[in-house]
Amino acid sequence: MSALFNFQSLLLVILLVICTCTYVRGIMPRLIDRNKEGFLGLFWMSARIGALAN
Repeated sequence: MSALFNFQSLLLVILLVICTCTYVRGIMPRLIDRNKEGFLGLFWMSARIGALAN
């Protein structure tokens, strides 16, 4: 079963994306900050959410 069809696995994937984006932004901020719009903007938003949770 795919992780997208199982609610608990979907939440886990979303949490991992948020944590990964926050970590990458801490190491290389320009990589995340230059993509604020479009599909890659989701990674920028995830990094911002992770920074607020810290």
